[in-house]
This record gives sequence, structure tokens and C-alpha cells, in this order.
Amino acid sequence: MVTVTVHSGRERPIIQRHPWVFSGAIAAVRGNPAPGEVVEVYSQDGSWLARGFWSSSSQLRVRLATWDATQPLDETWLRDTIARAVSGRERWLIDPAIACRLVFSESDGLPGLIVDRYGCYLVIQLLTQAMAVRAEQVVAALIDLLAPRGIYERSDADVREKEDLPIVAGLRWGEQPPRMPVRPISALGQMATGLRMFADVTTGQKTGIYLDQAINHARVGAYCNGAEVLDCFSYAGGFALAAARAGACRLTLVDASADALALAGENLRLNKLTTSAEFVVGDAFHILRQYRNEQRQFDVVILDPPKFAYQQTHLQRATRGYKDINLQALHLIRPGGILATFSCSGLVSADLFQKVVFGAAVDAGRDVQILERLTQAPDHPVLLSFPEAEYLKGFICRVW
Repeated sequence: MVTVTVHSGRERPIIQRHPWVFSGAIAAVRGNPAPGEVVEVYSQDGSWLARGFWSSSSQLRVRLATWDATQPLDETWLRDTIARAVSGRERWLIDPAIACRLVFSESDGLPGLIVDRYGCYLVIQLLTQAMAVRAEQVVAALIDLLAPRGIYERSDADVREKEDLPIVAGLRWGEQPPRMPVRPISALGQMATGLRMFADVTTGQKTGIYLDQAINHARVGAYCNGAEVLDCFSYAGGFALAAARAGACRLTLVDASADALALAGENLRLNKLTTSAEFVVGDAFHILRQYRNEQRQFDVVILDPPKFAYQQTHLQRATRGYKDINLQALHLIRPGGILATFSCSGLVSADLFQKVVFGAAVDAGRDVQILERLTQAPDHPVLLSFPEAEYLKGFICRVW
């Protein structure tokens, strides 16, 4: 048995069921744990605190998974915990065409495991040593619980490098998932907009499409009736689709990837949406400045950029980037128009993001009202003891 003892004064987060133990909190390790091995965590006075998985390379040295001393972290635990996570999404499993997240890592008690469903296929990400060494057990449990046609692995996230794990992508079991049209979920168990999107789980962003924005597409779309809409960082056009369905009169989609914009065009055609659309390949920072110089105006501007801050040292640069794009966007919005702005950087809190948008509004000389605060879709739940899971934040704002 491997035991980990934490420094005096570092027990409180563990007792409060936060699942991370950083290397700096560890006073001693008894034994020689292998990557992903189960370890017991104790306080300095010898009290047992929790049980979790060892990481040999990450600063997150132990990822906790149970606070019940009688609960072994064995194959039965793994299957039962996956089953519990899936049971919380049962409302979305009725329709075979719906795409949703079934397992969301620490929020579902499975540190480093992501499972997304695309119709009859599953996509998994094994992002920690603990889950990488249990890959076959994970696959067996998913086959037993969900009987998919195929399971594809997309363990290609940057966090794998911190775990000293190689990038892995490929078919794990069954049939190769085809490129397929799917429908994202909504909060009430129905489709968010009834819209379909092509998902390519082998090459698409994240595991195929941005499932976390499913609800927000419809929320932003509700402000787009009769509007001229600028959708920056549009990727496959989730927001543009919702805007078109809501009655937007014109769409301008901006993305650095020509392939992504081509996919957005396919998605518009898939849904038989005939709204006039302009597809602009380029850096959104540069395009926004160009449009400002050209004195172009829009009724709705949507900003959904990729993650800017991957670690604490990136935070200052990230906030500058968020301020810049929001500042430029605010110059393009007609009085009374809408700014829908997002950050998916977990290190940027909602409070900090609001301050950044406020700073942009001051510099732009615009009065800005927050109409709605947005977060990730409900298939990406936030465990109360793990607030870090709430990485996506957004505002729908009125601009005067």
C-alpha cells in the first residue's frame, strides 16, 4: 500500500472533498507508486483522509476519487461511477441522434475521463495516468453500459503532456465513427434549436463539435431576429445556425480555418437555412480592426474565441487578448445592439472576465448592460467541491 502524507494545514481542501492534491502539499510518500496507482492520503496526525490516483509527473500529484475508507478504487468502482454519470444524462439518451457529454472528469468523480456521445458512437479522452492505465476497463464498462457501435479515442489534449502521456487518437473498439449529423442537447431534454450539425470525431475540434455551447447557441440566437450578425471564431457555425433559424437577415462568419467555414456552410445547407452569409477566412483580431477602419456596423457581434490561458503565466496576455477583441467589437455594434462574448479559459474567472469587458466598454466609450450570464451546457455539470469545472463563461450585453 502506498501512502501519501500531506503537510499540516493542507488537509482542509481534502476534507472538503476537493479532488486535487498538488505536489507542494505533500510532506512524504511511503512506497514507490507507479503511474496511475491507487494511493492512500493521510494527515500529519495519521488520520486517513481520502483515496486517489498517483501521477508521477504532473504538479497535480494525486487526484482523489473517494472519501469513503471502505470503497476500493477497483474495476467495479469504475463501472459503477461511469454508470452513475450516464444515469444523470438519461433524458438525452432517448433520441439516437443527440450528441452530449456523458462523463465530465472530476465533476463526475472520474478524474481525467471524458466520454462524449455522438449518436450511436462514443468518443473518449483519457487525460490522466490513472485513466490511461485503465483504458481497457473504461472501454469494457462503456460497451456493457451503452452498447455503442464504436468507441473512438481522442486523447490529444495538451494536458496529456503534463501527465507524461503521448498523444493518442484512433479507434478503440467496434466500428469507425462516420462523419454524421447530430443534434446538441438542451436544458429541458429536447433539442436546443432542432438544428443539426455535422460531427467528425476524428478531426473535429475537441471531440467533434463544441457540445458545451449547445444551450448558448439558442440563447444568443433569440436576439438575432432581423439582425445583421457578425460571428467571430465561428468554427462550424453553431451560433450562426441559431441566428439564421431565429430570423437573422445577414450573417458574416469569420474564422482562421477555411475548412471550418466550409463546414459551417454545409451545416447551413443541412438545415435548409438560406440566410445570406459571407464567409471570411482570417485572423479575427485583424478582421475586427479592418471592419472598424471600414466603419462597418452590425446589430449583433458574437465572440467565441479559443482558450487564451493554458497556465497562470499566460493570464496577463490572455486578458489583454480578451480586452482587445471586445474593444474592437464594441466599435462595430449599432446603438441598442447586442454583444455576445465568451471565455473558455478556466483561469479567467467570470468576475475577471466581466472586469475585462468593462475595461473594453470604458475605452470604447460605450454604455454596456449585461442582459444574461451564460455558462456551459448542463451535460457539463460543475461539482460544488470542484469549482474549477466551470470553465466557460459568457455575457449577452446590450450596447448603447
